[in-house]
Parts: sequence; structure tokens; C-alpha cells
Amino acid sequence: MTDIEQEYLTFILQGEEYGVDILCVQEIRVWSAVTELPNKPCYIKGVINLRGVIIPIIDLRLRFGQPKLAYNDQTVTIILRQQSKASTMVVGIVVDAVSEVYKFTKQSIRQAPTFGSNIDSCFLKGLASVDEKLIILLDSDSLLNEDDLYRTVHENEKSTEQETVNLSGSEALTTSAPSLSSA
Repeated sequence: MTDIEQEYLTFILQGEEYGVDILCVQEIRVWSAVTELPNKPCYIKGVINLRGVIIPIIDLRLRFGQPKLAYNDQTVTIILRQQSKASTMVVGIVVDAVSEVYKFTKQSIRQAPTFGSNIDSCFLKGLASVDEKLIILLDSDSLLNEDDLYRTVHENEKSTEQETVNLSGSEALTTSAPSLSSA
């Protein structure tokens, strides 16, 4: 029995090479301006109209918590399509540059090491070696998870405001309590 190979489109992001399942890639486009939307997470750059379909554009650097980079003539947008039982999700991801297409078997993909709860590895599908380099393979289901992707800024602000209120309340209780040293 032969091992089935799966193709991955690889791209560069801050000097590292990442790969996504090529079956999820709808098209590759040169970076072009987007229509910005209010009240969105910082990694959502805006939307584009692609042949009548409105597509959100995600800066993958910012999504991964990496520093922002000015876009140049190598910056591209990869349009990804994820088909689930309930719906189809189409999203554009902005990357530094497109690299190559590689074929990997399931046996050639190594599981990413566990980093504990300090590092979020939910996007990782695994690691694959090509010559002397490692390619980080992304799990498109996690990467395009609608609930995580569109979590609004207000939710983050509410949790921060609640923490501030809780801290303020506990400080008020501390300052109004009588001191044992003065008794």
C-alpha cells in the first residue's frame, strides 16, 4: 500500500516558512487595498470584494502576535476556503511572500512539541522537514475558526474593564479596612 501524499502551499512569515493544505487555497493575489471596518480585532485589516463575494482579510503576522510589517511588492494575500458541514468560510490571509508547494505523507509530518499552557499551539498541525529546514504546517480548521477569528474588541475590553473593576473594588476594601498596627 502506498502512502498518500498531501500538497501544502508554503509561505514566509517573519523569516519562517509555514504551510497550508493546498486544497484550502482558492487563489493567491498581490496585496491590494482593503475597505476597513470599525470595531474589529487589530489583525483584521478589512474586507475586499472578490467577484461579488465580500471576504475578510487577516494579517497573519498580527494574528500570530508578531510585529507589524509594512506591505511591499512581495506581500500577497492567500484566499483560503474552508468547507464545513454547516457553511463555507472564505478568508484572505496576508503573508510576507509565497514560497513553494511541497508534498508530504502523513508519516513525514511530525507532531509539534507540547509547550504547556504558556504557548498557544492551536494553529499547528505539525512540522515537516525539507532538506535542512522545518516547515510549520497550519491546521486550517483552527486557523479559520469563525468564533475565534471574529471575536470582537469589545469582548476583550469588557474582560479588561471587569478586571479593573474587581481590582478597584478590592483596593477600596483594603484601604477602608482598619489597620492592625494603629489599634
